[in-house]
Amino acid sequence: MRAYRLFQEGGTVAGRVVDVERDALSPGPVVVQATYSSVNFKDARVATGTFRGAIEYPRVPGIDVAGTVVASADPRFREGDQVIATGYELGVGHDGGYAEEVRLPGDWLVPLPHGFTPFEAMAIGTAGFTAALSIIDLERNGLTPERGPVIVTGATGGVGSMAVDCLSRLGYQVTAVTGKSDRHDYLRALGAREIVARDQLPGLDMQDESRAGKHDPPSRPAPVGEPLWAGAIDPVGGGTLAALTRTMRYGGGIANSGLTGGAELHTTVLPFILRGVKILGIDSVLCPMPARLEAWRRLATDMRPAHLASMARQVTLDDLDGVFASLLAGSNTGRTVVRLS
Repeated sequence: MRAYRLFQEGGTVAGRVVDVERDALSPGPVVVQATYSSVNFKDARVATGTFRGAIEYPRVPGIDVAGTVVASADPRFREGDQVIATGYELGVGHDGGYAEEVRLPGDWLVPLPHGFTPFEAMAIGTAGFTAALSIIDLERNGLTPERGPVIVTGATGGVGSMAVDCLSRLGYQVTAVTGKSDRHDYLRALGAREIVARDQLPGLDMQDESRAGKHDPPSRPAPVGEPLWAGAIDPVGGGTLAALTRTMRYGGGIANSGLTGGAELHTTVLPFILRGVKILGIDSVLCPMPARLEAWRRLATDMRPAHLASMARQVTLDDLDGVFASLLAGSNTGRTVVRLS
C-alpha cells in the first residue's frame, strides 16, 4: 500500500511516499482501509521534525483518519463499519492516517456520525473536534448567545474557521481575528459579523508581539481593559491569549487549544480575581470517549458546520510537503483533506 512515511537520516527528518506492507505498520486489532485524512498544524510540526516530543522513526504521520473496517479482532467493530479516529498516539507514537491502511486499538475508534461522509468527517477532523470541545466547555461556563459576542482568534486556520462556522450556526455574534487582510470575505461567508486585524486586537501588549519595532517605546496595557467579549476561542496563545484575559466580560471564558503565537503567557491575576475570567484548557488528544462522542454528536446536529465545501480542499499524499510548508508559514486557510483511496 502507499503511505507517506517519515525517516530520520543524518539527523534530519524527511518524509516521502513509499510502498509498505501491512505488517510494517504499528499493530492494532482493528484494520481500517483509510479513505481520507486531514492536515493539522501538529502534523506539519511532526513531519518537519519541529514537534516537541519523542518520535521513533520510521513513522507514518497523520493524527486523523476515516475509513472502513476490513478486519477486526475487537468484538465492538465488524467488517464494513465506517469509523473515524483522531488524536491519541496517532501519527506520533503510532503509525497514523497518511496511509491506505491503518491498524488501530478499538478504544481509539468512533463510529462515523450519522449523516456524515468520510470526507466531511475529515474536513472537520481534529480542528473541528477541537472547536466543538471549546464551544461545549464555554457553554458549561455559562455562555449563551444572549450573553454577548464571542471572539475567535486565528480565525482563518482550521480550528478558527470551524469555530466561526459552528458558533454562527448556533446563533452567536462572532468576531473573527486574523492577520490576513485578503480573507475578510471568507470569514464573513462563514458567519463572522465583525473582523479585527490581529495587530489591532484590544488589550494587546506590544512587547508580547514581534510586531513591536526596535525603537518603539514600552507599551503596557492596563491589567484589565474595556470588557468586550462574553467568550473566546483561542488556538493561538502567547500575547493573544494575554490580551483576551484583559478584555473579557465578567465571568467570561477563554477556551485555549493552541500555541502558534507562543507557549508563554504574560499577564496578571487581576482579570481572574476582579472579573472572574476563566481560561479553559482544551485537549483533543486524550479527551475521554464520552466527551468525544458528545462532541461528534453535536457536530452532526445543532453545531453542524454549514460551509465545509468552501472551507476544505483536497490533496493527495504527493502534495503533503507543500501543505506542511504552507501551514508552518501561516499562509494556509481553512481545512486540507487528504484523499487516500
